[in-house]
Amino acid sequence: MGTTLMESRNPGRPVSAVLVGRQADRFHAVKDISGWRFECKVSARDTEGGFCVFDTVRSVRGGPPLHIHREQDEWFYVREGEFLFKVGDEAFRLGPGDSLLGPRGVPHTFASLTERSALIVAFQPAGGMEQLFFKAWQASQQGPLTPDDWRSFGEPHAIEIVGPPLDIG
Repeated sequence: MGTTLMESRNPGRPVSAVLVGRQADRFHAVKDISGWRFECKVSARDTEGGFCVFDTVRSVRGGPPLHIHREQDEWFYVREGEFLFKVGDEAFRLGPGDSLLGPRGVPHTFASLTERSALIVAFQPAGGMEQLFFKAWQASQQGPLTPDDWRSFGEPHAIEIVGPPLDIG
């Protein structure tokens, strides 16, 4: 017998639409990680781990260290500002309306080139990205994050730090 609209294999999964408003987080827990505001728009809990989506607003230039997601594709959509991306050996400069896919297993990083920027990021499958960002947020309350911090957050989620952030001067 099939699953009806009011049933779910996962008791925590929604059985109706999920609305998340502007400048809001799926669980009312916006996280600011060293000038990067993370709003979860679609949670792994909503998709039984299929994917998750974050809206990030950045008030500082720069970005994460060069890293590899062993189990996830990562998709980026620029809403505001300019970004420099490196995926494998290729570099890309993106502006509003541009998108880019970073395939799993390929080293990538990015940096905001403007002091105000906004980026939508989706992970497929979701993996433990929500947990990783929560750990990063907790640690960032003590001061700026280091590559070693990112390494410790990433390892449990099959994310390997393989180089420094982009040097954007």
